[in-house]
Amino acid sequence: MKTALFKPGDRLETTFVVEPKDWASFYGETVHEVCSTYALAREAEWACRQFVLKMREDHEEGIGHGLSIHHKSPALTGQIVEMQATLLAVDGVKVDCTWEAKVGDRLVAYGTCAQTVWHREKIDRHWKSYATNP
Repeated sequence: MKTALFKPGDRLETTFVVEPKDWASFYGETVHEVCSTYALAREAEWACRQFVLKMREDHEEGIGHGLSIHHKSPALTGQIVEMQATLLAVDGVKVDCTWEAKVGDRLVAYGTCAQTVWHREKIDRHWKSYATNP
């Protein structure tokens, strides 16, 4: 892993537009026509993954092992949500970030995201161990 590319405090940004696929819906029933907490989870992991994508080697891949979300205000359909990931630390193969989601100056959500970067073969062995030992 190319850890020298970043230092704690470095930031990367992504954006997304809230669409109906992001609404709070469960098993075909829409609860609220606003961005769901689980859509924010997906986008938070994506924003923080940008560090992993730039640091990993061709034979490596990142896997998530932790995510926290504090959902504070709504993001409405059609609004642009700006996701900002901030690198907290790289410790060996672990990449820890904080993240914020905002619409303009308004905080929508914040939290942490933890990922581990492993050799792809190790990940394959890891998944297979669960298939043979449920």
